[in-house]
Amino acid sequence: MKTQFPPYTKTLTSYPIAILIPVFNDWEALRLLIHYIDRTLVDLYPDHKNMDIVVVDDASVSGFPDNMNSEAFDYINNIYLLELRRNMGHQRAIAIGLAYVEEHLPCQAVLIMDGDGEDDPKDIARLIDKYEAEEHKKIIFARRSKRSEQQSFKFFYGVYKLLYRMLTGQRIQFGNFSIIPRKILSRLVVVSEIWNHYASGVLKSRIPYAEIYTTRGHRLAGKPQMNIVSLVTHGLSSISVYAEVVGTRLLISTSAITLSSMMAIAIIVFMRLGTNLAIPGWASSMVGIFFIILMQAVMFSLILSILVLSSRNNFNFVPNRDYKYFVLKFSTLISKK
Repeated sequence: MKTQFPPYTKTLTSYPIAILIPVFNDWEALRLLIHYIDRTLVDLYPDHKNMDIVVVDDASVSGFPDNMNSEAFDYINNIYLLELRRNMGHQRAIAIGLAYVEEHLPCQAVLIMDGDGEDDPKDIARLIDKYEAEEHKKIIFARRSKRSEQQSFKFFYGVYKLLYRMLTGQRIQFGNFSIIPRKILSRLVVVSEIWNHYASGVLKSRIPYAEIYTTRGHRLAGKPQMNIVSLVTHGLSSISVYAEVVGTRLLISTSAITLSSMMAIAIIVFMRLGTNLAIPGWASSMVGIFFIILMQAVMFSLILSILVLSSRNNFNFVPNRDYKYFVLKFSTLISKK
């Protein structure tokens, strides 16, 4: 049953901050995380108890544990559950959650974090402090200054960041852990690119943001769900946000290869016919090689041109318009009111 919320009638700062947590089957880690958040915020902000939690259930195989409904918290006011009709993946679950909160849940800001504990609840206070220091005018991202994964994962993550820089011309140094002011949230939920990748979508939209440095926390329960395959998928999703830029950069590169091949063929023909420098058989072999490179570059350029032009005519997913198709149910799990 849908929970009804009152319209905005007070100043934005009078409303709670909503913590948005996407979850897929990671219920034990979530239970520990919520208690960790509650204890941490009580210690850091004992006189400011104004926080709600929105759990986005990404069509988990196992349902929300019944024993969590009876637990009590000192700091957290309400815990809501947004259930999706099908598994959408982490990034799209975030986009749907943001769109739902923007339309239905009065709040002064939305704080996004993972549900496994690797986003340390101690950094919530630092995000809020920076959010207030920036006068609620910027999205604040938590940038990890130190990672704790295995060396192989760190290597491939470094490759991903390098490719992202080369293909898009942008640097991406942060993930989902962030706080979004309410006024900016209204702009963000019409950014189609957050459907594929939240952080990359923010960069593409040129919404103002700032960063704080954090250290990666430790998973509270269960096994990590991110592996090399997941990282590759995640990387491709983030790069796809800049599909037009990537296509254009590759088109320029292939055009340069085409021009270089044509110049090389012209030089070889001149050397063969106008001088005595060419070794018999050498000129024809080299012309053949550069001609093959030339043809491949031309074909690749044509394909890229078609893809770039067609991508501009594609129908885009707009989160605040289309999220409704994927929402199964919204319910209140715990409420102090």
